[in-house]
Amino acid sequence: MISRTVQIGAGHVKQIGIGGLSPVSIQTMWKEGILVVLKESKEYNKDALFSILERIAVLESLGCDLLRFAVPDMESARALNLIASKTSMPLVADIHFDYRLALECLKGDVAKIRINPGNIGKKENLVQVVEACKDKNVGIRIGVNFGSLPKDLLARLEEPGDKKSDTNEDAEPFNVENALVEAAERECAVLENLGFYNYLVSMKASNVRETIAANELFSSRNNIPLHLGVTEAGPMIPGIVKSTIAFTHLLSKGIGNTLRVSLSDSPENEVICAREILSENGLRMGGVKIVSCPRCGRNGFDVHAFVNKWQNELLGLDKNLQIAVMGCVVNGPGEARTADLGITGAGDRVLIFKKGEIVHTIRSDESIKDENERLKKMNSDADTLFRKELYSF
Repeated sequence: MISRTVQIGAGHVKQIGIGGLSPVSIQTMWKEGILVVLKESKEYNKDALFSILERIAVLESLGCDLLRFAVPDMESARALNLIASKTSMPLVADIHFDYRLALECLKGDVAKIRINPGNIGKKENLVQVVEACKDKNVGIRIGVNFGSLPKDLLARLEEPGDKKSDTNEDAEPFNVENALVEAAERECAVLENLGFYNYLVSMKASNVRETIAANELFSSRNNIPLHLGVTEAGPMIPGIVKSTIAFTHLLSKGIGNTLRVSLSDSPENEVICAREILSENGLRMGGVKIVSCPRCGRNGFDVHAFVNKWQNELLGLDKNLQIAVMGCVVNGPGEARTADLGITGAGDRVLIFKKGEIVHTIRSDESIKDENERLKKMNSDADTLFRKELYSF
C-alpha cells in the first residue's frame, strides 16, 4: 500500500516529502546539549552556534535529510529556534510531557514535532499543539516505543492466557506488536478527529522481530507514512546488525518512508549506516562508494588510519566515484582495478592508482633518519597526491 505524503519544511527550510512516491529519507538525532548557543543576555554565542551549524552541514553532506533535537526545557526550545533560523536543514523538536515546549518551538522554524500524544496531558493541550502545527504547516510524528506504552496495554501484555487484540478478534494472542499498533492507532484517531492529517507514525521496540511485526501489521491497515527504527539498538556493531535486518526486511516489502539508525555512537555514523542500508537496497543511488580491505599481516599501508581520516570527507563529496583503500599489492591495483581512484602500500612505497593503473609512487626518503618523520612525510605526500587526484574527477 502506497502511503499518503507528509510535507516537511517551508520558507528557508528545505522542503521534503515523506511517504507517497518520495525517496526514503534519512534522519539522525543530535546527541549533545544545545544550550551552549545561548548567553544570559539577548546575544548568542556565535562560536558555539557556528560549530553546530558546521556539523549540521557535514551531516547533510553525508546524506542526512532531517535532524532531531531533544527539547527538555524552555531554554532548549529557544536554542533550537535560534539554530533553526540559521540552517536550511529541516529540524525536528522531540517533545515529551510539556506541550508548552512544542508551542515555543512552533514560534520558530522547526519543520516537525515529535510527540507522544499520550503523555502530553489534557486533550486541550494537544489541541493547542495541533492547531499551531496547522497554522505553521508543520508535520507531527507520533512516536510509540515499547518502553512508553499506555498502562492499560502494558497490563494486558502481563495478563496470563490468550487474550485477543481488541482491534481484531481473529488475530493471534495479544502481544507486543499488537500493543504498539493499538497505541499508534489510538493516537492517529485523536489527530484525525482534530482534522489533522500531516503526520507520520513510528513504532519501535529493541527487539527486531517485534519491530518488524508491528510495522507490517500497521502498514497492512493504514496508509500513514512510517518512520522506521529499532530503539535502543545498542553499540555500533549490534545496532547496525539489528537495524540492517529490520530495515532490509521492511523496505523489501515497500514498508517505511523515513528511517533512523539508533546507535550508541555518533550521528555521523548513524547517517552513514542508514545511507549504506538504503544504497544496498537500491533505494539511494550515486555518491562516493568506499571499498577497503580488512588488513592483514601483509599490510604495507595503514588502511584503518586512512579510512578513519578520510571517510567523512569522501562520503560527503557530491561525486559518483568508487574509492579503494587497500593494505597491500595483493588487494591493491589488481583486485581493486574497477576503482576510479585507489591507494595502497608496498614495502617502502605508497601507490596511488586509477582503474588498476599506478599513477603515482611515493617512496620513502632515506635521507630522513627518524622513522616517524620519514613515515609522516611519506603519508603527507600520499595525502596531497590522493587529494589532487580525487578532485581532478
